[in-house]
Parts: sequence; structure tokens; C-alpha cells
Amino acid sequence: MRIGIIGGGQLARMLALAGYPLGLRFVLLDPAPDACAGQVAELIQGDYDDREKLAQLADRVDVVTFDFENVPAAAAHFLEETVLVYPPPLALEIAQDRLAEKTLFRELGIATPAFAAVDSLETLYTAVKQVGLPAVLKTRRLGYDGKGQWLLRDKADIEPAWRALDGVSLILEGFVPFLREVSILALRDRHESMAFYPLVENRHRGGILRLSRAPYEDIALAQQARDYAGRILQRLDYVGLLAIEFFVLDGQLLANEMAPRVHNSGHWTIEGAETSQFENHLRAILRLPLGSTAARGYSAMINFIGELPDLNAFLGVPGLHFHSYGKAPRSGRKVGHATLRADDPAMLEAELGKLLPLVGVG
Repeated sequence: MRIGIIGGGQLARMLALAGYPLGLRFVLLDPAPDACAGQVAELIQGDYDDREKLAQLADRVDVVTFDFENVPAAAAHFLEETVLVYPPPLALEIAQDRLAEKTLFRELGIATPAFAAVDSLETLYTAVKQVGLPAVLKTRRLGYDGKGQWLLRDKADIEPAWRALDGVSLILEGFVPFLREVSILALRDRHESMAFYPLVENRHRGGILRLSRAPYEDIALAQQARDYAGRILQRLDYVGLLAIEFFVLDGQLLANEMAPRVHNSGHWTIEGAETSQFENHLRAILRLPLGSTAARGYSAMINFIGELPDLNAFLGVPGLHFHSYGKAPRSGRKVGHATLRADDPAMLEAELGKLLPLVGVG
């Protein structure tokens, strides 16, 4: 079987690495000639909306998937005319638009922060009255890793935020004074079977994920997250892995956003779960039996942002697994990660406390 992947970043790279032991082969489409997944898979260089390149990809594979959610939806619909495409393009369209995403959550009875559409300065003032302050003004499309967002603390912030983000469709969301952020990875295969990984607790800085801990052991929240994820999987007739990020507030979950792909907060599953998110995504889209999602002890995933740390300082730590993405260093860029695994949570935290200062995470 040959799998096409739109996008050639680290997620595509890890999908290919997970698929090779199963005898799978991969073809990528990415505009960058040095896309890091091109080191481990065949690369077609071309824009995501180049129909000639898309047709080349479709002709050479059995199924197509994505490694990020900002692939043009038109490209996904073009591909599905000649090849199987999973997750479905509808999921891609909804995840690309924060207003459509929040609206879907509300329709399914999934709690969210207050929100309102904004398309003019006048409607922004109206939205502020409706949602209240503080609030976060966001672009509806193309926001990623904290980009395209402006925090409104008081009325003096309204017009500067509008000037900074004017020209695109916007959404105003109520600011959530959350206790913590968690995410769930959910799967649905072509037989309509579903599976769920344990909840993960995440820590962000500057809008970029820095640290994940798994499992986050709260039985009630885990059940609520599985229920919410199941509703979305069923409504969208979803196939593949879906990640959903939540805020935890007053013992309840508020849905923040979803990603129709394998996800940064699931990297721990490579060593920390019976079956990684990458292998299970491939199993789901290929009509193969899903593997166990059970955690193997306790895990923490540390993102490497901008540059890799000293390899020697990390490899001497028991239970640590180091992943370099083969990317050149650059400010704000995800260049690798490490997963630390232990059978005892206290041991995990002790070793983690030594490593986090090395990557600037307190």
C-alpha cells in the first residue's frame, strides 16, 4: 500500500517512520524542496493547489491524508474525485474556520467559550458587548501556534486590535481563566469503530506547545472528552485520528479547537502507548484493525523550539527518547522533541525537573 501525504513536515515524517514496519510506502506533496519528511519518503515538490502535482500524487497512491489542517479544501475535494481521502475534506473545511468549528461544537452540545463573528469595527463593538472583556480577537482562518490573535483586556484595546487584524474574517472569543489545558486523541476507522487515547495535560508558551504529560488521570473529564469526541467523529463520518484541545474550568471541559490530523500533543504515544497515534492513524485510513491506545506507564513530551538541546545532556537520562526532525534551527520552529517515560509518576517528575530548565521551560 502507498499513502500520499499533503505536507512534508515532521508529522508526515513520523507517519512514514511508523508505516515502514507495516510494509507501507509514502509519497509526499510539499512546496519546499527541503521538507524534512522528504528525508524518509518520496517527495513531489509543488504547491498544495497545483492540480497537475495533485493528479501525480493521486495516480501513485491508494489513499491520501494530511499532516496539517491548512491544506486548501479545494485541493482535498479535487483529490477525492480519483482517490480515497481521509480524514474527509468536510472535517478539513470546518477545522480551517474557527467560527464554523465553534458552531459545530455548539450544535453537538459541546461547551465552548462565548464567541461571536466579527467583520467590521462596528460588529466588533457589538461582539464585545455580547461576549464581554477580557476576550481574544482571532482570525477565523490560518491561525496556528498562537498566530493571528489579539488579547483585548479593556475597551482601549478594541481599535488597535481591529487595525492589526483588519482585512480578514474574525471571531471574538471570551477569555477563559482556565485551570489547565488538556487534549484528547480520538480515532474512527473505516469500519466505524472508535478508540480514544488517555487525556493529556498540555503547557503552552507564546501559543506553542512546550510540554505534555500523559495520562492526565481524571475519570470524569476523560469520559466527558470521549463523549464529545465521539459526537464529532460520528457527525463528520470521520476516518483517522482527530485531536481536540480543551480548557478545564470549574471541573468541566470547554472545547477550544480541533485538528483533523495527528497532533503534537500525541507525540508521547510513540514510546508511551501500546500503539502510537501515527500507526493508528494509518491503520484507521487503511481499514486495518486499530491497535491498543493504552498508556505504558507515565510519559512527558518536551518540545524543542528553535534549536536542539545538547544531545549528551538528554541521552543520559533513563527512559528518554530523543527525536530530531532534521530541520535547520530557526526561531519559533519545532525542530524536535523528547519523550520521557517511567513506571512511577514521581520518578518521571524528578527527571523532568532536571530537563525542563535545559530547554527554557520552568
